[in-house]
Amino acid sequence: MLKDAIPVLGVSDSRAASDFYCGKLGFEKQFEYRPRPDQDDPCHMGLTRGDATIRVSSFSGDSVPGVGVIMWTSDVDGLRAEFAAKGVHIDMEPTDQSWYTREMHVRDADRNLLVFTQVNPPPPASSLAAISRESPQRITTHQESAV
Repeated sequence: MLKDAIPVLGVSDSRAASDFYCGKLGFEKQFEYRPRPDQDDPCHMGLTRGDATIRVSSFSGDSVPGVGVIMWTSDVDGLRAEFAAKGVHIDMEPTDQSWYTREMHVRDADRNLLVFTQVNPPPPASSLAAISRESPQRITTHQESAV
């Protein structure tokens, strides 16, 4: 039985990755493994923030740069304010999506995509009815599409 999944993001510089993820995004380093303590890389780190766990690695074969990961949050706008105050470039500002989420995109120096996502409740059925009268396309909710 599956319980959890932990993404491994490929990075080229573990010190820069640690500075970004811990210093700017607020993750805490749980461990780091360097086979040669006198060298910065290769390195494999376990990072957590709240209930989210990720790993970043500069080991060849662990992952490749440019991976994407979705991280669930209860406050995308609060994260945006926190990140902006620390000088983090926001790739996509918090945006309400048609699939009932609010998302913000951030990329690290290796172009790994971090999608911070919060669930938005669907609009009330009365709003959906008004929208569907104005639009030629039928609007369906998740409940309707599951039937």
